[in-house]
Amino acid sequence: MINTEQKFNSSTSPAIEAMQCYMPCGLELNKIYNESNLDTMKRMPDNFVDLTVTSPPYDNLRDYKGYSFQFEEIAQELYRVTKVGGVVVWIVNDATVNGSESLTSFKQAIYFVEHCKFKLHDTMIYHREKIPTEHNRYQQHFEYMFIFSKSKPKTVNIKRVKSKLAGKEPGKHSDRNKDGTVKMARTTTHVADTKTIGNIWSYDVGYMHTTKDDCYEHPAMFPEKLAADHIYSWSNEGDLVYDCFGGSGTTAKMAHLMKRNWILSEISSEYVQIAEKRIAPYLAQTSLF
Repeated sequence: MINTEQKFNSSTSPAIEAMQCYMPCGLELNKIYNESNLDTMKRMPDNFVDLTVTSPPYDNLRDYKGYSFQFEEIAQELYRVTKVGGVVVWIVNDATVNGSESLTSFKQAIYFVEHCKFKLHDTMIYHREKIPTEHNRYQQHFEYMFIFSKSKPKTVNIKRVKSKLAGKEPGKHSDRNKDGTVKMARTTTHVADTKTIGNIWSYDVGYMHTTKDDCYEHPAMFPEKLAADHIYSWSNEGDLVYDCFGGSGTTAKMAHLMKRNWILSEISSEYVQIAEKRIAPYLAQTSLF
């Protein structure tokens, strides 16, 4: 996973205003919009955003200052503003209501595919360690990360790790014929130095693990490394990254450090203040290009 503590190559000391770039549609890049995400997206032209990394409120699991959101309209707008080949990372989970999980995550995934015409490129798992609590079900340790693409993803930077068997021959391995019988096969191909990681990503969470920044007034942040890993995987330097539920500004911070442009929408003025305070030092110290 990406080390969020590393120093990214950048020049120093531009004013925050210099980071803002006005677009023909009237929007500014590298800015948080304190408004409904539908209002922000209405000003975006078609095929505008390279990557969205976001996490909507999960049913009624969190208190989001009494705000609600119109999922279907948001999903449709995300499809419109996403570039052909662009990706939406939708991180979501379910509440338990009357002893049953709500299935909201799956219902949303089906809507993205069947009604908005996104492709479900991958269903990933965000695994997190939590302090156990006593109840009549196993401890919830994961959330879904649905990777939706508008046509075939134009950018795929698959993360890799060092292979334990690098340089060795894997030897014999079994396979099956079409009729189910076992056949043996041998390959002379040497094991590569690295291998693709799996689609279950694990992160430490909680105080001073999710982030080192002092922004824990927000109730539901996702880890900086999670945002960084998705930004790396589905975008390139100079691309535009959007978060329609901007929250504490995690997506913006990591996009900035990784030399992407970004736009955030956040309807809560309190959360906008948290995010702006968090991001300001990074905007003041580094520039994208």
